[in-house]
Amino acid sequence: MNRQEKEALVAELREKLERSKATVVTDYRGLKVTQITDLRQKLKDAGVEYRVVKNTLTRLAAQSTVAAPLLDHLTGPCALAFSYDDDVTPARLLLDYAKTNDKLEVRAGVIAGRLMLQEDMKKVINLPPKAELQSQLLGAMGSLPSRLLGVMNGVPQDFVNVLAAVPRNLLGLLKAIGQEKAPAS
Repeated sequence: MNRQEKEALVAELREKLERSKATVVTDYRGLKVTQITDLRQKLKDAGVEYRVVKNTLTRLAAQSTVAAPLLDHLTGPCALAFSYDDDVTPARLLLDYAKTNDKLEVRAGVIAGRLMLQEDMKKVINLPPKAELQSQLLGAMGSLPSRLLGVMNGVPQDFVNVLAAVPRNLLGLLKAIGQEKAPAS
């Protein structure tokens, strides 16, 4: 590969890293060609690009991008998964694939602009989908006005109940006092 081709490849990788919502670094050593092909197809079907990269060129491309924290994880044979639409899909697919193929190692990723190691990604992929979280938030926000109204109505209602109880308690107290002063027969 000559210098111009390397520069073009670095520029292309930089563009992918900047555009990507999620980038995940994997070590594919030990996977057979058929397994890599199968993995690529699963990722492609989900809209995720999977690409074997040269570490030196990737380091040049990643500098001063959101993917810069991945530089420490670019050792040995690496492949990058790029997702341009969804933050969680590449991590979910790669970690699921790694469960059945112990040769695939998911090292780290930049998801939503934040470096995540494999343990962090496992926590994130167990969250409900974004649409479900949004509906839960909207439901909680929708119930707040009725709860607030209930609390605000509760205070005057409690005050009225206390005022209504005063005459009853006063009558009971007067009767008790009247019985104590009444002469014993």
